[in-house]
Amino acid sequence: MKTNDESALKIAEFLLQIKAIKLQPNKPFTWASGWKSPIYCDNRVTLSYPKVRTFIRQQFVEGIMDTFGKPDVIAGVATGGIAQGALVAQEMGLPFVYIRSEAKKHGLTNMIEGVVEKGQSVVVIEDLISTGGSSLKAVDALREAGCDVKGMAAIFTYGFKTATDNFKKSKCKLITLSNYETLIKKALQTEYITDKDLKSLQEWRENPSEWKK
Repeated sequence: MKTNDESALKIAEFLLQIKAIKLQPNKPFTWASGWKSPIYCDNRVTLSYPKVRTFIRQQFVEGIMDTFGKPDVIAGVATGGIAQGALVAQEMGLPFVYIRSEAKKHGLTNMIEGVVEKGQSVVVIEDLISTGGSSLKAVDALREAGCDVKGMAAIFTYGFKTATDNFKKSKCKLITLSNYETLIKKALQTEYITDKDLKSLQEWRENPSEWKK
């Protein structure tokens, strides 16, 4: 998972500042999966801050060009990747589509919304990678439509081994603008967390499903 260190630290700083990411090792959050977690991430918050939104968009474009070259189409994963992907597509002057989490139950029963053609190259935009499961469903849908998926770009990843394995198995290259390790580094630098919190935060990342049970 390629990440530019300097910009990754800047994005981590922004995410903490605007409370898109909250760290509470002593008052854990409960995820929908039932996991206890010291971190809560909602990257949709970035859309409300023009300076942050613009920086993220620019980093996406640079990362895509450096890693994949210019694709034919940008695709966003519903729902968090839709607005981010549309911003990137606009900046790059490219068509945009988005992929639903599941096919519509009525009408054309589309999973891909928008126009994409067989043989077109696509880069997928996501806001957050946890296990990678739902993100990779979007990749599968595009491949089934005959697209050449160059890879995926996301704002943030927790860096779980499960996600790394899933992307490897799916033969899908992933780049992220920031990540959990960088976030913890920035949180320590800015005294958002203490050295005492660090052990708990590292333990969660190593075994999130069993943490605090």
